[in-house]
Amino acid sequence: MSDVFAPFSLGPHELSNRIVMAPMTRNRADADGVPTDIMATYYGQRAGAGLIVTEGVQPSSTGQGYPHTPGLHSDEQVEGWRKVADAVHAEGGVVFAQIMHAGRISHPALIGTQPVAPSEVKPAGEVFTPEGLKPFETPRALETAELPGIVAEYVDAARRAVAAGLDGVELHAANGYLLQQFLSDNTNQRTDEYGGSPENRARFVIEVTQAVVEAIGAERVGIRLSPGGDFNDIHETEAAQTYAELLAGIKPLGLAYLHVIDDPSGEVASALREGFDGTVIVNTGFAGSSDLSTAQEALAQDRGELFSIGRAFISNPDLVERLKADAPLADPDMDTFYAGGAKGYVDYPTLEESAA
Repeated sequence: MSDVFAPFSLGPHELSNRIVMAPMTRNRADADGVPTDIMATYYGQRAGAGLIVTEGVQPSSTGQGYPHTPGLHSDEQVEGWRKVADAVHAEGGVVFAQIMHAGRISHPALIGTQPVAPSEVKPAGEVFTPEGLKPFETPRALETAELPGIVAEYVDAARRAVAAGLDGVELHAANGYLLQQFLSDNTNQRTDEYGGSPENRARFVIEVTQAVVEAIGAERVGIRLSPGGDFNDIHETEAAQTYAELLAGIKPLGLAYLHVIDDPSGEVASALREGFDGTVIVNTGFAGSSDLSTAQEALAQDRGELFSIGRAFISNPDLVERLKADAPLADPDMDTFYAGGAKGYVDYPTLEESAA
């Protein structure tokens, strides 16, 4: 049985344990997408995780999906992220930035222009904007000639992450954002070489991944997938075929890790695990609980080498130590998840502080 508290070598990075802090949107950046000082405090407090994957970070202003989310496309943002990297490293942690282009999961009230996507398919539901909730609008379909420019945005963000001192990046190809919009047949209705078949739908994600690897090195690049997931109005009817094509394209790159959101015993997740040569991070998503027993079971059954936990890290900055001591966990205040400010963000006490 793999010990979730045992150290683990992730390429050149020595992780203190096998528990990963999953990326979670928290809306604490400033109006220009610059990480704030309390963000550095927040991530530094949680550096006991073996690996931290930050909240989604937009690679361009048009990639933003929510208010006050951080970017990696300006020098000021790089300096903000440098404070985060320094805070995590000062506590002995390792941190990757998740690069997330929201695609159609955005709104003109957020980005000042029509959101872009593989095809003109409007998502169901509403989006939170600075002006409150608004219905999604129909996105503009990206022209074939525009796609190299989007790839370049990912590359630029990855280079800026390294320049900021972050240890690597995770490409967010899950949860219904731009990269998964290319993978899914309900959002990708293109007739060029980027649509129409599983091979073509996987092409753009492969090209982004290849370009980022060439720019910063495979040991600094992970990718997150949610095969068959329906978050943000995604409906994949050919998930097994599409993710097989994607795996064939990224497997030779030698990525740092594959982060899979799915029931780890599911057919597609199992196929990805068996076909990928490197480290796999298990995340049960909506398929089950993300707790210590689930993590131990997943690692014991060789469904992955690392296990990511999200929400429990919000209210338990010392989560790993609490799990190791079988101590009670604090419950998060959901009203402050996206509220901005320090309350419900950096004011959760550690177990030691609670006992004082």
